[in-house]
Amino acid sequence: MSELVSTHIYANRRARLMAHMRALGGGVAIIANAAVVMRNRDVEYPYRHDSYFYYLSGFSEPNAVIVIVLVAGEQNESILFCLEQDPEHAIWHGFRHGPAGARAHFGFDTAYSATVLDEQMPGLLANAAALYHAQGSNARLDAGLQSCLHKLRQQARNGVRLPAVTHDVHAILDEMRLIKDESEIALMRKAASISAAAHARAMRFTRPGQTEYQLEAELLHEFHRQGAAAPAYPAIVASGANACVLHHNPGATVIKAGELVLIDAGCEYQGYASDISRTYPVSGKFSAVQKTLYEIVLAAQLAAIAAVRPGARFMDPHQAAIRVLVQGMLDCGLLDSEQCGSVDDVISHGTYRQFFMCRTSHWLGMDVHDVGAYQEPADAGENPWRMLCPGMCLTIEPGIYILPAPGVPEQYWNIGIRIEDDVLVTDHACEVLSHAVPKTVVEIEALMANRKV
Repeated sequence: MSELVSTHIYANRRARLMAHMRALGGGVAIIANAAVVMRNRDVEYPYRHDSYFYYLSGFSEPNAVIVIVLVAGEQNESILFCLEQDPEHAIWHGFRHGPAGARAHFGFDTAYSATVLDEQMPGLLANAAALYHAQGSNARLDAGLQSCLHKLRQQARNGVRLPAVTHDVHAILDEMRLIKDESEIALMRKAASISAAAHARAMRFTRPGQTEYQLEAELLHEFHRQGAAAPAYPAIVASGANACVLHHNPGATVIKAGELVLIDAGCEYQGYASDISRTYPVSGKFSAVQKTLYEIVLAAQLAAIAAVRPGARFMDPHQAAIRVLVQGMLDCGLLDSEQCGSVDDVISHGTYRQFFMCRTSHWLGMDVHDVGAYQEPADAGENPWRMLCPGMCLTIEPGIYILPAPGVPEQYWNIGIRIEDDVLVTDHACEVLSHAVPKTVVEIEALMANRKV
C-alpha cells in the first residue's frame, strides 16, 4: 500500500463503488489482480499489479480477487481472496500477508484464501440482482465465472436465480479514476518531480559518441535513486532521424554532434505515472533551423496549456496547438502557403498531418494512457468532447516530425521535436506538474553549458 495513501481512502473508494451499484439495484462486483507471467523457463516478468484492483485496495500481491457484495437489507461487505502465507515461498520470493494479515492491514470486512474462491463463488452469486465484472479483462476469472454460472443454472429448479444483468465494472471505475483525489495528486506531483530530475540528468550527461541506451541508463538511475520502482512505460530515447519515429525504442544508435535528442520518459511512483518529453541539442546549442522549429512547437504547447481550464473541452488544447503549429509551418516554409492556402485551409484539409499526425493529449494517472471516456457519457450536442473538470490530469504534447519527402525543404529533413508536460486541471485553470524540467531554448542551453564535457 502506498505510504502516502491511508487504508480509509481505499475503503472510501470501495464505498463509492457500492453507491454506484446501489443506484443500479445492487449485486456482486468482482475485480481480480494481475497474475504472475512467466518470461521463460522459471524466470518471471517483473510483476505489476492491476490498476483497477490496486485503486480499490492498495494490495499488490498477485492472484488476489476483490468481491463486493451489496444485497439490499441483507449484506453489504467487501471481501478479499488472497494467497496464503507460505514459509517456503517466503524463502525464495518474500513475504505474503495471508488472509488474516490482509484483512487487518487493508481494511476489508472479510478475507479468505484464494483457494476457496471457486468454492464460494456460487453462494455469492446465487440470486444476486446483477454481476459487475469486466468480461475479457482476465481469462482465468472469466473461466471461473462461466463455470460458476453454469452450476447455478443447473439449480434453477430449486429456485436459484442467476444475476439478471451484467454491468462492466471497469466502466464505473473509469469514471471514478478520471477525477483524482488529493492523495493521488500528491503521488502524481512526486512522480513528475522525479521524472523532471531524470530528464535534467540526461541532458547533463549527454555527449556526442554515446548511445541512446546509455542515456536511458541515466534516466533509470535517477528514477530508482529517488524511489520510483520502475518506468511508467518503455522510455523513448531517439537521436537524429530516430526522433521521427514516435515510439522509437532506445538502441545502439550513436548520438552525433549537431543532432537533436528526443526523450519521452516517465517513472511510476507508488502506482502513478508521469509522462514527460523534451528535445534538446547534443552539442548544447540549437542551430538556427532547429531553433525555428523548436520554438514553433514550444509556442504550440504553451497555447495548449493555456487552454486547459474547467469548462473547456478535451479537444480545446489540441485545437489551440494545431493553429499555432500550422501558422508556424506556413511561416517557416515547411508548408507552401500558395499550394496549401490559409491556416484554416490547412486545418480543414488536414495537410499538417504529414508533420503532426497524432493528438495533443491523453489522460494520465495510474496508467500512462489512463482510463476515462474522451467524449461525454451522454449526448453533448454539437461538442461531444469531454468537459474538463478539476482533478483531471492530461498530457500536453505537440510535436513536429519531418521525414524526407518531395516538396519538403531539405534543411528540415530528419528533425523530430516533441515537448510534453503533465497538466492537472485545477479549480480555476491548471497546474503543470512537470514544470521543473528546462523547456525554453535559453533554459536548455544554459543547463547544457554547465556540463563537464
